[in-house]
Amino acid sequence: MKSLIFVCCTGLIAFPYGCSSGLHSLYVFSTFIVGKTPFPEFSSVVMLDDVQLFYYDSDVKKLIYREYKPDREETVQRSTLIFDHQYRSMKYRALYSAKQLNVTRGVHIQQRQSGCEMSDDSRGPLRSWDAFEGFNEEDLYFNTQLSTLQSEGKWPNTWDRTARNDVQWMYANVYTPLCFQLLENVLEIKRSHIMRQVKPSVRLFQKAPTHSGGALLTCLATGFYPSHINLTMLRDGHPVSEQRVIGGEVLPNGDGTFQMRKRLEVSAEETREKHNYTCTVMHLSLDNKIDISMEIRPPVDASTMTVVVMVFGLVVVCVIVPVTVFLIYRRKHNAY
Repeated sequence: MKSLIFVCCTGLIAFPYGCSSGLHSLYVFSTFIVGKTPFPEFSSVVMLDDVQLFYYDSDVKKLIYREYKPDREETVQRSTLIFDHQYRSMKYRALYSAKQLNVTRGVHIQQRQSGCEMSDDSRGPLRSWDAFEGFNEEDLYFNTQLSTLQSEGKWPNTWDRTARNDVQWMYANVYTPLCFQLLENVLEIKRSHIMRQVKPSVRLFQKAPTHSGGALLTCLATGFYPSHINLTMLRDGHPVSEQRVIGGEVLPNGDGTFQMRKRLEVSAEETREKHNYTCTVMHLSLDNKIDISMEIRPPVDASTMTVVVMVFGLVVVCVIVPVTVFLIYRRKHNAY
């Protein structure tokens, strides 16, 4: 439940690994809330790819395990210390930014996404982003091969040489070994689950006419794993502008698989032009892309529908009613 609260509060979660089966990531998504809410002031969720490992918040102040529990107590203690450090760091930044922007009333959100990536057993970079009220304040990139730190944003600009060296030392000696140790351990234990591939089920259907007199075309891909998927809507073989497409978020199904839905509103004029629409899906589990096509059926307007109803009514009156009366009469006649 609390992890769902976290997702609602941040609006930030996007699983940052690609479609390659050899690319994996371990990311921590943290939120600090300024203002009164029923939620913990600070909360963090740790994700390996799209699998939640554990959760931490400022009320409980300990790790709550989901899919994995570290074997070594030292790892647990170090992780707890890092969460506590993030809590204090984000609290300072959130209160400072709120004061600077003069937004001391209401509810305001400080967010942080940080973690590491590994591709085909080769360690990649560590990344971290900080944002207040949706505006990026820090972007850090630590190259694990060269032990160099690249930084941009409001907070790195305030560092002197000593502060920068301290941050770089923390990344090299604390964050890097802990992040990759956890990533590699969980990958080894959960490999069969994380490396599995489940093909999507794809549907393309037309819904009832919209208020504009056109139609609403929906493409649904569901039941797939991993979560990365490419779903494109085409008109006569050409991609439809993303500005016209509604939706496109990857959502969990609740059974360990995911779904994505995209909608396209087609005008009444377009339906009369009889274009061909295609839903194209590409996913790691598929050898070839899935293409499902259909031609939009022009909607029946109100006047046509009225005529259809009147004709049906006449058929009922002129055919069914006389036949029914005849059958009743015949049954009574035979009874005598």
